[in-house]
Amino acid sequence: MPLYALGLNHATAPVKVRERIAFQMESLGPALRDLIGCPTVKEAAILSTCNRTEVYFHGSDAEPVMRWLEDFHGVSSATLSPYLYTLAQDKAVPHAFRVASGLDSMVLGEPQILGQMKQAVKTAEAAGSLGLVLNRLFQRTFAVAKDVRTNTDIGSASISMAAAAVRLAERIFPAIAKQRVLLIGAGDMIDLAATHFAARTPKSITVANRTLERGAQLAARFSADAIALSELPERLAQFDIIVTSTASSLPILGKGMLERAIKARRHTPMFIVDLAVPRDVEPEAAELDDVFLYTIDDLSNIIKDNLQIRVEAVREAEARIADQAASFLRWLEGRTVVPTIAALQGHHDQLRVAELDRARRLLAGGAPPEQVLEALARGLTNKFLHAPTQALNRAGEAERAELLALLHHIYQLPDEP
Repeated sequence: MPLYALGLNHATAPVKVRERIAFQMESLGPALRDLIGCPTVKEAAILSTCNRTEVYFHGSDAEPVMRWLEDFHGVSSATLSPYLYTLAQDKAVPHAFRVASGLDSMVLGEPQILGQMKQAVKTAEAAGSLGLVLNRLFQRTFAVAKDVRTNTDIGSASISMAAAAVRLAERIFPAIAKQRVLLIGAGDMIDLAATHFAARTPKSITVANRTLERGAQLAARFSADAIALSELPERLAQFDIIVTSTASSLPILGKGMLERAIKARRHTPMFIVDLAVPRDVEPEAAELDDVFLYTIDDLSNIIKDNLQIRVEAVREAEARIADQAASFLRWLEGRTVVPTIAALQGHHDQLRVAELDRARRLLAGGAPPEQVLEALARGLTNKFLHAPTQALNRAGEAERAELLALLHHIYQLPDEP
């Protein structure tokens, strides 16, 4: 069975498509168990982030997995197929290495993707969908990512999406130090956003989270306030800059809520960055005057400006990945001969057991040990050579020439004089 990677990412699909097939954390386990129920899928793991959804699987055919993905999310083939890529073995392996190393990210060299991939593997292990092949792939993937990050400059001068949000805010407001910042969520992305905005010393920072306790823990690190999401309708108008990134499957900020907030602010501009997939802000909110709404895709141009300074690091990282991918593919291709090797081992083991039994009987009957050893060695030699000798005798002229060449190669026989 070959190895595949199937999915879409920020380079192939807009956020409005990516959010439709994003997996919530709680749905990943059931999804994986459902997927390996397909007769064509032996192992599977799912990587789902704000920038990509990818299914890595060991199976016989990619088509059923594509249909499964459409059915699971209730998305038609016409909607999804223009954005999907299917990478077979020789392309799937280097792709996994590139993803983990940050070479395939919107933020080139960003480190978060490696942690997200490790979490995907843990989830697959817990769901019982990870086997020998995928486990070996991901362990090699993590080793390659570590090598790339340790021995190249791929992560240097990397601008994160959180840093890009700050740069964008500085284009809207003359000074962030005079603005009130609201951060919605308490995950890694918001943690990073808090770090970058706090460095600009805004007038205030407030963290809103579904679980107030967790939001308060993050807020305490930045001397910020914490509120519950339920307080947003009354408090929203107080904030000038909003960055949101939650795991909600439904929008947190609707057009109506923002419309009321803008009215209460007497049309003072409000800057919003939605880093969530699925999106936390209703897209229609962008139609409102005085609302500057940006999605994760809108930040890509700012991030790309930083690409050229790492061209040499990318070249070096790609070379390392190519070498490691070739090595892993050799191991994977070697897996195809394992059943034959096992069958050969079993066949010859049966011959060994039979000759040993014969030798023991001879010894029990009083035969001299030297004579029994000689008979044992001769018997094994004759039995091991019986099949290839018989094949040579039965072969036609053309087939015999091929067999002769093959046997010379296998047994390293000297060339005929």
